[in-house]
Amino acid sequence: MRFTDVVRVGGAGLRTRPMRAFLSALGIAIGIAAMVAVVGISSSSGAELDRTLSALGTNLLTVGPGQTLLGAEAELPLEAEPMIERIDGIEAVSAIGRIGDAKVYRSEKIPSVQTGGMIAYAAREDLPGTVGATIRDGAWLTTATGSFPAVVLGSAAAERLGIGAPGPDIQIVIGGVRFTVTGILDPVPLAAELDSAALVGWPSAARWLAFDGHATTVYTRSAESRLATVRGLLAATANPPAPNEVEVSRPSDALAAKQATGQAFAGLLLGVGAVALLVGGVGVANTMVISVLERRPEIGLRRALGATRGQIRLQFLAESLLLSALGGAGGVLLGAAVTAGYATYRLWPWVIPSWALGGGVGTTLIIGGVAGLYPAVRAARLAPTEALATP
Repeated sequence: MRFTDVVRVGGAGLRTRPMRAFLSALGIAIGIAAMVAVVGISSSSGAELDRTLSALGTNLLTVGPGQTLLGAEAELPLEAEPMIERIDGIEAVSAIGRIGDAKVYRSEKIPSVQTGGMIAYAAREDLPGTVGATIRDGAWLTTATGSFPAVVLGSAAAERLGIGAPGPDIQIVIGGVRFTVTGILDPVPLAAELDSAALVGWPSAARWLAFDGHATTVYTRSAESRLATVRGLLAATANPPAPNEVEVSRPSDALAAKQATGQAFAGLLLGVGAVALLVGGVGVANTMVISVLERRPEIGLRRALGATRGQIRLQFLAESLLLSALGGAGGVLLGAAVTAGYATYRLWPWVIPSWALGGGVGTTLIIGGVAGLYPAVRAARLAPTEALATP
């Protein structure tokens, strides 16, 4: 038979039982849709991470105190920042310093135990440019406001305090002193600690909150070509007598690790999709076996009219492949739609690898061929007299 004849004869069995064919194809479609959606969402998340890192840069390194040999918390020297600035390849340096036990409250009437997990930091004026922070509302600390009781809140801190916008009459309490809120930050991906922070000027922290002047995190931007060299020099430069008491990290590595964790979870979901696909394949096989049993008179008539065993086998195999192909195509479209919808909702670029689309259809054809092989062989083995004698 010609290819078009094979397709027409194979499709005839599906047209005569449309609901059964639809339900069998649906089982395949659900499995393929799950696999395509998992791969697509994972790829879209990766593309968003790449876009974020491209915008923020991967050359941000942070320096912080580690632990002493006795296990106590170490401290960066007061000279750490100017010493780090001397490293060849450093393009920008800024810092924050945790302000002792200064707690952050909306007002003096809030119970002291309800801190909301917010921390007060002294901050340098050039901090936003170094870490890639942007102001959502208001203004950042300047030379003038940094010397007065003014504060800029991280995005999470503002939400917990119930502050939607800064203003001259909007004040919070830090360490028992009232500070006026002058700005609110957007989330800072490469410095997540700033999201739940209350940031005051370095001079203001020393004057109003007894800040000791020691930085707890120093942020550095380096030339990409010198990044590895700078990273190797930071600990010894920040604290020459005890470089082992300094921790150096790269925030973009943390984002990449988070992405890797997401990909591991995506692998688990792919396994679930594969199980759904296997169940769909069993459904196709079941449909084809029942079809052979129900159509024994038809098979006998075709054999009596001259159809060979190979043609009967090809007919049912084609029917199984068509059924699986319909399910695969529907699953690919459904998975692509889910990916596009979710990525659009999250404001991500939506990406579906071509191998996922092609692999989805190819996998269904393989499953269809395997699922339809036994029923096709069984149909071809029926003798014409035996098949026609079936009531």
